[in-house]
Amino acid sequence: MTHALVLLLALLIGVIAGLRAMTAPAVVAWGAMFGWIDLDGKWSEWVAHPITVTVLTIFLLGELVTDQLPKTPSRKVPQQFITRLVTGAFAGAVIGSAFFHTFSALGAGMIGAVIGTLGGAAVRGRLYTANNGNDKPGAFGEDIVAVGGGFLVAFLVSLV
Repeated sequence: MTHALVLLLALLIGVIAGLRAMTAPAVVAWGAMFGWIDLDGKWSEWVAHPITVTVLTIFLLGELVTDQLPKTPSRKVPQQFITRLVTGAFAGAVIGSAFFHTFSALGAGMIGAVIGTLGGAAVRGRLYTANNGNDKPGAFGEDIVAVGGGFLVAFLVSLV
């Protein structure tokens, strides 16, 4: 049962990466620093280091700002999509490493990133239309879901 739960959490953190690419690694780093994700003695132990947490948090904050800019490219263009796949796979692998399931969790994180990227784009497009071309409500709502959901996933790892 634990392996299935780890894969589910890796999938969910991948969905978060699909919404906001840098949120997934940042919240996983925070979760590791808080002790929610036990990385002691694992290859991923460095993720909990305060410097790593700081750098990833800066990337996260930068992404939250740049996403609001009108010239930010679609998350579905190759560079953006690949970034989400990589960060989702990485965050999933870190979660998996806490339970010695790095590679299967890496795959689950990548699949989640595909779901989050395509699903997030579809929902945001509908919100854009519903708000008469105003993207701000959808963008801010997605920020809240990504950051809040990411921290929730990181915390849930501690319950496995």
